[in-house]
Amino acid sequence: MQTQPYGSWPSPIDAALAAAHDGQPEWVGYVGDEVWWTEPRPAEGGRRALVRRTADGREEPVLPAPWNVRSRVIEYGGRPWTAVAGDGGPLVVFTHFADQRLYRWEPGGEPRPLTPVSPVGDGLRWAEPRVDLARGEVWCVLEEYTGDGPDDVRRVLAAVPLDGSAAEDRAAVRELTGARHRFVTAARLSPDGRRAAWLAWDHPRMPWDGTELLVGEVGEDGLLHEVRTVAGGPEEAVAQADWSADGGLLFASDRSGWWNLYRDGTPLCPREEEFAGPLWKLGLSWFAPLDNGLVAVVHGRGAAVLGILDPETGEVVDTAGPWTEFAPALAAHGERVVAVGASPRTGYEVVELDTGTGRARAIGARHRDTVDPAYYPRPTARTFTGPGGREVHAHVYPPHHPARTAPDGELPPYVIWAHGGPTSRVPLVLDLEIAYFTSRGIGVAEVNYGGSTGYGRAYRERLREQWGVVDVEDCAAVARALAEEGTADPDRLAIRGGSAGGWTTAASLTTTGLYACGTISYPIFDLATWGPGDTHDFESRYLESLVGPRAEVPERYAERSPTTHAHRLTAPFLLLQGLDDVICPPAQCERFLARLRGRGVPHAYLTFAGEGHGFRRADTIVRALEAELSLYAQVFGLAPTPAVPKLELVT
Repeated sequence: MQTQPYGSWPSPIDAALAAAHDGQPEWVGYVGDEVWWTEPRPAEGGRRALVRRTADGREEPVLPAPWNVRSRVIEYGGRPWTAVAGDGGPLVVFTHFADQRLYRWEPGGEPRPLTPVSPVGDGLRWAEPRVDLARGEVWCVLEEYTGDGPDDVRRVLAAVPLDGSAAEDRAAVRELTGARHRFVTAARLSPDGRRAAWLAWDHPRMPWDGTELLVGEVGEDGLLHEVRTVAGGPEEAVAQADWSADGGLLFASDRSGWWNLYRDGTPLCPREEEFAGPLWKLGLSWFAPLDNGLVAVVHGRGAAVLGILDPETGEVVDTAGPWTEFAPALAAHGERVVAVGASPRTGYEVVELDTGTGRARAIGARHRDTVDPAYYPRPTARTFTGPGGREVHAHVYPPHHPARTAPDGELPPYVIWAHGGPTSRVPLVLDLEIAYFTSRGIGVAEVNYGGSTGYGRAYRERLREQWGVVDVEDCAAVARALAEEGTADPDRLAIRGGSAGGWTTAASLTTTGLYACGTISYPIFDLATWGPGDTHDFESRYLESLVGPRAEVPERYAERSPTTHAHRLTAPFLLLQGLDDVICPPAQCERFLARLRGRGVPHAYLTFAGEGHGFRRADTIVRALEAELSLYAQVFGLAPTPAVPKLELVT
């Protein structure tokens, strides 16, 4: 074991390798007996490829580049594809990212558009398609812009003809319900085809605040009639609904304080753990009913694992295997269940469970060790004590290298990672971006601060009207605890985050004086200019719950904003921004930097054309990671081996 200072350890995990493994498979499903999914292609401009696993076990793309199977509904997207098997091959319907049109594709042909292009605002967008061959159409969610502003939008359940007659004619699209609510998920048809169930909610609520579970009768005219609310409300969030094989209505509700599973209103497995999560994308799936009456579930407190629930007994049998975390991506076919799982030693891969035999195996996007796994971090899940004695959950990734150790007495630098959302959670899984730092001798601590999901409604509501307070305090509590216990160097603490995590990072740098530097990605800086008309419709009223009603507490919007406190900032920082970001537009960064001008704070501002909210292109990810490491090297006095391009800091 060789002795070498923290931050200078040589590592085979470079930025290019981390970028190549960025992202995870999503939107799994069965097409006949085959399993299909989408997966990222960072080296292909960040497109999402639709991939199939053939009968002989091969993985192959369904569509070549540049086809990009990704929806922009509510900007965060939704399920972008569906397919049905046929004698001549599958019939596939998908959303293409570039123009957001629905396309139909069958083997041997080219994709053909099913929906028109609208010249109004951001046009027409589609999500959660489901083919109805009997009616010759595909049911889905339609998001339609009615003007040029981000709030000029309506969402309805719609049916698009499969014959292409709506490709140039918006009038050929049937609306199934009318615009009853601001937001809707797609309709799930009962086994007999006579009823449909879907979720809806309205401003200022977010879907984890309160949604309504609606049921309507499918009329002979193909429209939905006698629509009624059967669950949910302003303070009850139903996250998913589906039908059991015998026609029972299954749904996940947090009416007990935890997202639990119900059948026709009766709890199936009442526990203080989560059987669902925040609905950031339309079509997320935490449970999937099987034909035999059992239900596949993703559940847990903190970590979410895959299990099979027996509704008659309430018992859950968890899947054996190396996976300790499963994403909200489930589909069932007969006795088979497909999911997306990962662990601290493996990235996300497509996993299939045979419920008849109990055997689970990785069948797609399989994890492969591209470097010696001895370089992977060895994290621990910990619970820290925050202000007032409250619990703060975090994952601590100490520096780790198979052939290096630091000199006696040296404490490592640590970076606090604040996740986005903020109503979200970071899973304890292998992330090569984290390994990029830990294998070089820089520790990482991911904080699931108050407001995070996975720990019940009370935990996530700690952030209600306390954004910029509780999240900042909880991150600081973890940082201080690591320093006080001798795990981290108190003089070499940093913080980083993107989106809402960028807000927490900026708020921390301008208020705590705890961190020596920080990395801020596509952030919110100014609450007063982030709301209706300034950001996308989905989150435009989010601040009503995170900060408080703007009309009642306008001073709070200024008091909390990092832009207001820019004069307090003295720590160097790196600011990263996609120029195509409509959620946190570049104007947020530009106003903040204008407040800093002439104050002598070392910083760098890197922008990336073609990137939106979150980076997907390999070259962008490489540049961002190397710049971040260079920042830490300069501030902490590190000497990375090999050296990375020096980030030019200006004042």
